[in-house]
Amino acid sequence: MEQIEYYVELVRSTHMLIAPLLYLTLHVIRPILFIPVILICIAGGLIFGMVPGIILSMIGLLLSSVSFYLLAKIMPFVTKRLIKMKAKIVNNDAQLTTSQMIILRLIPFIHYHLLSFIIYESSTNFRSYLITSFYTVIPMAVVYTVIGQSVTNFPPLVSLAMIVSLILLLFVFRRKDERVSVREFLR
Repeated sequence: MEQIEYYVELVRSTHMLIAPLLYLTLHVIRPILFIPVILICIAGGLIFGMVPGIILSMIGLLLSSVSFYLLAKIMPFVTKRLIKMKAKIVNNDAQLTTSQMIILRLIPFIHYHLLSFIIYESSTNFRSYLITSFYTVIPMAVVYTVIGQSVTNFPPLVSLAMIVSLILLLFVFRRKDERVSVREFLR
């Protein structure tokens, strides 16, 4: 714990421009280092404070999404593994709404770039990809920067209840044509 406090104080005491640039760079190289997104967002809140941490987390998450988009365009073979992962989670015919994507981004064990890939597949161009990514990143950055540290201290039962409620919200925000009526379900 003392080492973490030392590093936080070291980053905090660095030049005002260098620390945010290092933080944003960490967001971009995060997939290479296998660092969870949640951990970086929590660190942003601890190091920079809540409001600057949220803004920097949003920028960093968007930069990470943009780098994924560029890699997917340049090297399409990168997405082969994500196609297999998507088939396990989502029906190939199902189209997720932006609301569902927002909720999925809030679930800690859902792969960040899998959701970026789903947005990539459903987007018609870079602009629509960026807009959808922006909307899905906002709640994630806010939740994990503001109350991220508190979420890690919750008892397992509370964490399980939060995950179950997020999964239930996924069904609520489905597209209208995918909803099954009660009569059809009971048949």
